[in-house]
Amino acid sequence: MVFLEFEQPLESLYDQLEQIKQIEAQGDIDVSAAIRDLENKIIQLKTEIYGNLSGWQKVQLSRHPERPYTLFYIQQIFSNFIELHGDRFVHDDKAIIGGFAQLDGKSVMVIGHQKGSNTKMRQYRNFGMANPEGYRKALRLMKLAEKFNIPVVTLIDTPGAYPGLEAEERGQAEAIARNLIEMAQLRVPIVCYIIGEGASGGAIGIGLGDRVFMLENTWYSVISPESCSSILWRSWDFKETAAEALKLTADHMVEFGLVDGIVKEPLGGAHNDPDGMAVALAEHIKTQLEELKQSTPDDRINTRIEKYSAMGRYEIKSPTEESR
Repeated sequence: MVFLEFEQPLESLYDQLEQIKQIEAQGDIDVSAAIRDLENKIIQLKTEIYGNLSGWQKVQLSRHPERPYTLFYIQQIFSNFIELHGDRFVHDDKAIIGGFAQLDGKSVMVIGHQKGSNTKMRQYRNFGMANPEGYRKALRLMKLAEKFNIPVVTLIDTPGAYPGLEAEERGQAEAIARNLIEMAQLRVPIVCYIIGEGASGGAIGIGLGDRVFMLENTWYSVISPESCSSILWRSWDFKETAAEALKLTADHMVEFGLVDGIVKEPLGGAHNDPDGMAVALAEHIKTQLEELKQSTPDDRINTRIEKYSAMGRYEIKSPTEESR
């Protein structure tokens, strides 16, 4: 197990538990009472630690190296997944994966960011940072889903769209903007889930939907705490302060009306019980798709547009006021 800095008190308890279990395996002494006592202490400490996480601690949890990624959820939740490749213009972006799948025997189009589970795969997947062709691939798959009248499920987990010069040359901003206008008008249901990091346009490029949800220990913001700290203080040292100021947690996003709800994670985060998290997420997806099926395409599109048009605050000043 990998323990984050704020989880260090748990590490010693787990070490003690492992040592006692080794004694039990030898069969010489009955240590069942000691094991139960330690397990109860671990649960109690977990409740205390995870019940009062700061914004920065939730950012750390969203990046936990053992946290399940899109491919894990696809394998656990869906069946008969057929991955589709390429944007038909440049090449196949490995940072975004997608294809046809079945959920309880019903066809869906599932699309998501994939970071990679080890160093080699993270490089292969570009750390989940998509190029323009990744967003164009995603849009191609969404339009294909619309053609066959099947719903779209997106799983979002990215530190942002790839910021390289070549990505800008190939139209990164245009690709994301095109996805937004097309997703707003897509005639099939769209449900979006932030399963890890939801950073900037990289997240919203596949994140505009009828329903948008966040897993409990994820974040959603126009900028990462480190980048915000770098801009404001010319240093990453104030990332914790930036995380609090950005109000990027799931609770904040629900409060602001930017997402529709929170999917509860197992105690300690999704990586503590990936299978349990997958079961909970599968049930949530099925419930949302069943509800959205009751609406007509025109009703869903109108509701979608009204929902996003109502986000944010602005005021219109008269020419007289502007001249003062």
